[in-house]
Formats: sequence, structure tokens, C-alpha cells
Amino acid sequence: MLKVDDINVFYGAIHAIKGISLEVNEGEIVTLIGANGAGKSTVLKTISGLLRPKTGEIYFLGENIISTAPHKIVERGLAHVPEGRRIFLQMTVQENLEMGAYTRPSDEIGAELEKVYVLFPRLLERRWQVAGTLSGGEQQMLAIGRALMSKPKLLMLDEPSMGLAPLLVEQIFSTILEMNKAGTTVLLVEQNAQMALSIADRAYVLETGSISISGTGQELSESDEIRKAYLGG
Repeated sequence: MLKVDDINVFYGAIHAIKGISLEVNEGEIVTLIGANGAGKSTVLKTISGLLRPKTGEIYFLGENIISTAPHKIVERGLAHVPEGRRIFLQMTVQENLEMGAYTRPSDEIGAELEKVYVLFPRLLERRWQVAGTLSGGEQQMLAIGRALMSKPKLLMLDEPSMGLAPLLVEQIFSTILEMNKAGTTVLLVEQNAQMALSIADRAYVLETGSISISGTGQELSESDEIRKAYLGG
């Protein structure tokens, strides 16, 4: 479904991403783990068209999207939940969700809203509340729900568990599994390596802009090297 082929990304003179290649197949949950500043968010921003690589190619559903505008990438079925949620704080929950559906025909919005409210009943309770007054966990649900409104084939999540209490982290991860079972392919960037590897079909480890190790989620969670570096033992 997604093929990233040898991309190099620079911030000015800084070589942030060094020749990365990765693949996500339909129906998978693939996770990208690594230390802070390894380049994980940069990879997602490049895939979604917010950054342009200096070299390399990115294919989504067989089409090269390297020079496609970000909103056109969303239209093709690739949605991105950014780090820090980035919801519209002054708008209500429902208005935020409707903003996520800007690429959809208006007669489909009601059905998509219903699906999001089934997945996140808390958002239904808060639908007329101003988003800035929600708790951190509710804001994360809203950010995911807003991305789902575009009916993505592939959903990219950047640090969905950041700053959340352990109970909420479990809830977010079980929701990711639920979305995946319902047919959404997932590319997950996550600092909570243990949780990420426990739900991932495959995983890549990013170290200072390069992929150092890749394998199944199980292989990586059982690797001594990964255990020491990312799993606290």
C-alpha cells in the first residue's frame, strides 16, 4: 500500500533522514520506534507531503506521490494524526470532526460521524463542547476521529499515547486495533515501544535518521538489543 524508497530529507544543512526505505502492506499495523529526535515525525511529515525529500520516491497505492499536494494525498486515502494533536481549540467537537471530512461528499458526512461516535462514545457526549476544554485523552480521541472522517485507507499516527495516563494509553491502543480490524491500515510512530510492538505486525527502528533494525513486532520485542535500548531491560 505504501512504499518509501531511499528518501533523504534535509532541514537546511542538517541531514535529518538518511536514505530510508520502508513498506506498509494493506491490513497491517507497522510501527516506527526510536529515541527522541531520531527522525520519526519527519518521516511521517514527508509521507504526507508536508516536507519534500531531496531524493527518493514515495508510492501510495501504486502512485508516486512525491510531488502531490498534502490535501490531494488526503483525498487519495492517506490521513495523518500529527504529534501534539493539533485540533481546532476554539471549535466544538462536532465542528472539528466535520473539518476532517472536507474531502468527502457532504451526503457521506453523517455516516462517517456516526462511525466515529460509535468508536469514541465520549466524543458523542461532548459533541457540542469547545475542543479546547477537553481533557488530553479526549483531545487525542478527537484528533484520531477527525482523521477517520476522511475515510482513510492508511492512517498515520504520530505519538498517540504522548502525555496520557496509563489507562488512557491502553484505551487508545485498543482503539487502534479496533480500527485496524475494521479495515484501516496503520503506520504508527510511538515512543512507548513496548505497547507499539505488542500490537504491530512489523516494526522499524530509527536511529539518527537511518533504519537500524526491522522485523516483526514479536521479533523486535524479543530482541535483547531492543529490550535494552527501548524496553527498559
